[in-house]
Amino acid sequence: MKKIIPIEEGDYYLTPEGYRCFTEQYHLKRGYCCESGCRHCPYGFNAKTNKQER
Repeated sequence: MKKIIPIEEGDYYLTPEGYRCFTEQYHLKRGYCCESGCRHCPYGFNAKTNKQER
């Protein structure tokens, strides 16, 4: 079972379309890459190549 990470201020922002976009701060707090090609992925995952580049 995955650990639930509480959402705090600065963990996400709303895009103009109304979607939640998680920030690098949240991803680092979560502690792993979900390999979904997130916009602010600090782990360097590239969805086009399916590889981590960092």
